[in-house]
Amino acid sequence: MKANYFTGSGAFALRDTDLPSPGPGEVVIKNMACGVCGTDVHIANGEPGSAEVTPPVVLGHEYAGEVTAIGEGVTQLHIGDKVTVDPNIYCGCCEYCRNGKKQLCPSMQAVGVTRNGGFAQYSLAPAAQAFLLAPHVSYEAGAMAEPVACCLHGIDLAGIQPGQRVCVVGGGAIGLIMLQLAKLSGAAALMLSEPDPARREAALALGADLALDPRDRAAYGEQAGCADVVIECVGNNPAVESAFHFADKGATVVLFSVPKPDAEYPLPLFDVYKKELTIKGSFVNPDTHARAVALINAGKLDFGPIITHRYPLAELSEAVKMQSAPASIKVLVLPQA
Repeated sequence: MKANYFTGSGAFALRDTDLPSPGPGEVVIKNMACGVCGTDVHIANGEPGSAEVTPPVVLGHEYAGEVTAIGEGVTQLHIGDKVTVDPNIYCGCCEYCRNGKKQLCPSMQAVGVTRNGGFAQYSLAPAAQAFLLAPHVSYEAGAMAEPVACCLHGIDLAGIQPGQRVCVVGGGAIGLIMLQLAKLSGAAALMLSEPDPARREAALALGADLALDPRDRAAYGEQAGCADVVIECVGNNPAVESAFHFADKGATVVLFSVPKPDAEYPLPLFDVYKKELTIKGSFVNPDTHARAVALINAGKLDFGPIITHRYPLAELSEAVKMQSAPASIKVLVLPQA
């Protein structure tokens, strides 16, 4: 089979390798669609992922495919099943795992980060990490389950109440998923802040009441204190500044994005004090993958405006570059193409 290995220093190498064989409790998956995550871009640029990366390794943790072989003891899955993979595997023994905070596990492994993942024609995964997709769900939609699951954790932390005003900062794939989840959570007013006009159009198509260009300083000023909940999905200082600008008194601000490891922001301490702001971070997807799959299986989310580019496996380097380009929203790799 073909597999595209990350070899370090931003380089990838397409290699012929043996088809994996499942051990007890494992399944082999024929990978059909795999998203390029911002984490993949970070790793390619030499920055940390959700867990330590040791090249050579096959990246790709947002993927869906077909079960082609099952190992001993696997009873919940069958050959031919359409599945999506929750990549994050926790030790189950540390203080975080044993106290309901498994996402903070210091020994976490991840398919497509520490183990070979979706940027190959086939992958090996623990059966416990594979979730059934409905027969009518496309593999491309199934590949979006992992980012949806991560967003659901952020939505849980945001604590949106029906009737609240919600602002999403950033109109990339994550921001546009957050927008839809906030609407499903009962937001009465839903705004997205994004400089790119195509992404603002996508936001309006997906249910935003207002899509604001933050460079329009008059409009930006008018929306000061407009939101009870602000979810920041960009990862740079201007976006964080916008999040505090849009936060009303008593608001919750979720800093969801993955910043650079050395990123710093001067916290507006007086605003936090005077507004009684709640500030939260969000990391990966503890126990939310099943809910993400349920939403996708039920057709509650629209990925049409989000998935903008598709690449064959051999062009993974180009796909990673495109994911960082303003022209894209979500880039998929199709391993069988």
